[in-house]
Amino acid sequence: MKKIAAIVFLFLFALMLWNMFAWSGDMAFHVDGDEIDGPLEALLGMLFAGGGMLVAGVVMLMVGSILAVVFAGVGILCVGGLLLGALLVALVVSPLLLPLLVPVAIVWWLVSRSRRNRLLQQPV
Repeated sequence: MKKIAAIVFLFLFALMLWNMFAWSGDMAFHVDGDEIDGPLEALLGMLFAGGGMLVAGVVMLMVGSILAVVFAGVGILCVGGLLLGALLVALVVSPLLLPLLVPVAIVWWLVSRSRRNRLLQQPV
């Protein structure tokens, strides 16, 4: 199977080369106002298009890495700001919660006292 795949690959490559050098179509390729035609036109067109794709790939990688660093930094700042805001809100609201905390503390003390008594009464 590998031998057939290699033969098919070489055949397709030969067809691509034949198409490139035998027929350039109705394309017009201009460099500095001069029209280039024939097989050289197709070859240069593919070379410049491939170079443009290579440059576009490198640019996309660089922009992606820069955005990842920037958004990570902005995310850290946002989370830090949210934590600071939550702390400030808790500090502002805590005196208002004191009437609620007193009954909670009494219930907590009663539950812990009964648990402690229960643990002391169990035989070891």
